[in-house]
Amino acid sequence: MAGVHCFEDLIIWQKARELCKDIHRITKYETFSHDYKFKNQINSSSGSVMDNIAEGFERNGNKEFIQFLYIAKGSCGEVRSQLWRAYDFEYIKENEFDEMKNKTEQLSKNLSNFIQYLQNSEIKGTKFKQNP
Repeated sequence: MAGVHCFEDLIIWQKARELCKDIHRITKYETFSHDYKFKNQINSSSGSVMDNIAEGFERNGNKEFIQFLYIAKGSCGEVRSQLWRAYDFEYIKENEFDEMKNKTEQLSKNLSNFIQYLQNSEIKGTKFKQNP
């Protein structure tokens, strides 16, 4: 994580932020306008991805960070499932569904890769002693 000083520096957080903005944009469509519960749920799930990355980073230890990354990955899967529902309910068009589904799949892979990197890293964060 050389060169990473805050969670905003993380590419995975930046991608999660973009996904959250995309979800917020589509939930402004008239098709979503009366489905308040679903609209809130998909917005909450997408926000959870970026928020858990940030919270885990701020814990300053790999073990907790990895735990929060797994939660973020789960929320990313939840967003993907909800995108299927939005598509099935005809709230979004196929091209938007495909684009956002691809983003969630890629972000999920990025999260998995980052988790693996942290698990194998010598860098453990300030809560854990560094190996000499």
